[in-house]
Amino acid sequence: MRPEIQTQLDNAKQSIGLLRRHLDWDVAQRRLAELNALSEGPDFWNDAETAQKLMRERTSLEDQINGIAKLERDLDDALTLIELGEMEDDEATVSEGEAAIKAVEVEAARRQVETLLSGEADMLDTYVEIHPGAGGTESQDWAEMLLRMYRRWGERRKFKVDVLDYQDGDQAGIKSATLQFKGHNAYGWLKTESGVHRLVRISPFDSNARRQTSFASVWVYPVVDDRIIIDVKESDCRIDTYRAQGAGGQHINTTDSAVRITHIPTGIAVTCQQERSQHKNRAKAWDMLRARLYEVELKKREDKANAEQASKTDIGWGHQIRSYVLQPYQLVKDLRTGVASTAPADVLDGELDPFMEASLAQRVYGTTVEVEDLD
Repeated sequence: MRPEIQTQLDNAKQSIGLLRRHLDWDVAQRRLAELNALSEGPDFWNDAETAQKLMRERTSLEDQINGIAKLERDLDDALTLIELGEMEDDEATVSEGEAAIKAVEVEAARRQVETLLSGEADMLDTYVEIHPGAGGTESQDWAEMLLRMYRRWGERRKFKVDVLDYQDGDQAGIKSATLQFKGHNAYGWLKTESGVHRLVRISPFDSNARRQTSFASVWVYPVVDDRIIIDVKESDCRIDTYRAQGAGGQHINTTDSAVRITHIPTGIAVTCQQERSQHKNRAKAWDMLRARLYEVELKKREDKANAEQASKTDIGWGHQIRSYVLQPYQLVKDLRTGVASTAPADVLDGELDPFMEASLAQRVYGTTVEVEDLD
């Protein structure tokens, strides 16, 4: 076997070995067998809440065990192809085996990143709010670009993405928008995107074609499921209704169906205009408010709570987490991890995984880097 292929093979085996050790393979298999036996018991669903929790654990364990087993099978198949190709002097078969090894390495790396998603709420669905900073049309257009970027990322991940609120900008773009992402670990991935995002480009709204800097904020918080009880007093809230409008109102009509709920003690406000029915929008808005309050409690447990809260209070210089420069050069740079891309068009089309993965690793391992912003 050629040395370079042997190196690839060794790297793939090492990655799979790391996944096995992280999972604690033997313990995980025994636990899965135990959960399978429990789920077949006649009294299993007598306590629905406990049963659902155990079934979620079973599904997660099964996915991890089956995923690792498939990687091992794929690697064995790739090795067989390479050996067969070398015996018959068939370069095409050897190349096919090499490609299979690379695919195993890519999938193993993806699964290694997912082992970082072990936070209390990481597996939940999530809301993403986007708001432009000061700057009128420029910032509102940038906010809409971010809206498209996250929708495209969600499509790449096969998540279901719903627009819950959409407020048109004055001339272009948006004044605000709220998305809901439904899928496994949606919050775990997207929580790394909370903060201020900065854009530098030649303004399409400036007749003198001058370079402009715009800001927009992104706020991510988990959808609270039935396991998490958040007590919200209705007397602490103000409820307003208004007419749905904009591209996000799929059933725009002449009634005041859109709902805004403001939690007076915290100042947190949520809006929903997705449904034609005010009743349904009100129910969804209550869910969103409970999720926001839960997110506040989660943040209190994190060491970086103060810094993250500061980033939400000032959408401008000194608070950005990432800069996107389109002119005079092309570069996107994350100011927390130093990860950069020279293809802003790809990033704005949803290629965000490298930034998210680096930020997840930084959160888990506590590493910090000093990164200079772009001019």
